[in-house]
Amino acid sequence: MLDEILHSKKAELAETRLRIPLHDLMDQLPEEPPASFRAAITQPSIRIIAEIKYRSPSHGPFRCQRPPEEVGLAYQQNGAAALSVLTEKSYFDGDLKFLDLLHQKSSDLPLLRKDFIFDPYQVIEARVHGASAYLLIVACLSRSELQQLLQEGRECSLEALVEVHDPFELDAAIESGARIIGVNNRNLRTFEVDLDTSFDIARRLEGEQGFTLVSESGIREVEQIRDLRDAGFSAFLVGSSLMDTSDPGAALRALNGAPEPESIS
Repeated sequence: MLDEILHSKKAELAETRLRIPLHDLMDQLPEEPPASFRAAITQPSIRIIAEIKYRSPSHGPFRCQRPPEEVGLAYQQNGAAALSVLTEKSYFDGDLKFLDLLHQKSSDLPLLRKDFIFDPYQVIEARVHGASAYLLIVACLSRSELQQLLQEGRECSLEALVEVHDPFELDAAIESGARIIGVNNRNLRTFEVDLDTSFDIARRLEGEQGFTLVSESGIREVEQIRDLRDAGFSAFLVGSSLMDTSDPGAALRALNGAPEPESIS
């Protein structure tokens, strides 16, 4: 499935570059720097990166299909530290336009572009459309590609969340200069989820300085977040357990450990 998605993305990007040449895209780069993604996810309280996605290959459509700006506002009102926005169309029903909408409506929160990024053009796209950060999946990239994409982000004033699944990918991320390490508990080839993946990576980085750890996938309970915080994680990227409800904002509030608001009689 991963190879299939990448093949689709490369064909899509080729069409996009014909429609919007690189020099035209560069002309749209904002002058003002974006909000800091890393600063937002390294506060003392629980820091959840709340995700907006409408379907996934392993799950199919999620229960919540409300417009992205409505979901983003609900997340903002219920304690999200940042928003993760799926922009991949064919397999996740995402869109780059979602970033524009959320940048306008939830401008206080940093936005993470979550997609299968393999070309510097896509990093520039993220910046143009209002993102503060972008996802790089080590499993999809060679080390030279990873280094190039990290450098492109620095030149665009963006921060990269570099996603790993195992110790080999962790070594590649560190050697390439990654500082925000995302540990995906979901195996992208088998779709199996195991939170021990996060605990294993955290043990390997114990005592190391300068890294921000984000646990991704399979997080559904406050107790899991507490255990992961004790292991060294600063933030938690949560999507499926929020979007597969009728009220993602209420689900986020519960995951933050906040009480239900009192009803007004």
